[in-house]
Amino acid sequence: MTNQPYLLAVLLASVLTVVVYSAVGWRPILGCLRMWTRRDYWTSYNTVEFLAWGAKAGVIVPGLVFGLEIWWLHLATLGTSIALIWASMRKLLPTLVMFNTLWIFLSTTVLVRHFAGA
Repeated sequence: MTNQPYLLAVLLASVLTVVVYSAVGWRPILGCLRMWTRRDYWTSYNTVEFLAWGAKAGVIVPGLVFGLEIWWLHLATLGTSIALIWASMRKLLPTLVMFNTLWIFLSTTVLVRHFAGA
């Protein structure tokens, strides 16, 4: 298998990102990302969101890109999804409440399938 599909994907993703960042504005995007460097940003719920993002990326990226399932990461995503429902209520984000409710079912299914030997 060649690396051509991956190179095409990186190129296309880069172009799309540049288009979106240009439409929104580079300064606002960079200002938003710089929030991670501010001490006052790291509230309890923002820390939970960051950890959950990392755990979910650890499940999604290997699964979608490489076809690998890292089952034990679902332990982390299960815990962070539960915590994110709390965090989402702090920010009043109903879409994240439902997304993380769905993710609880997803993680539980993967864990049960793994431990049941299915």
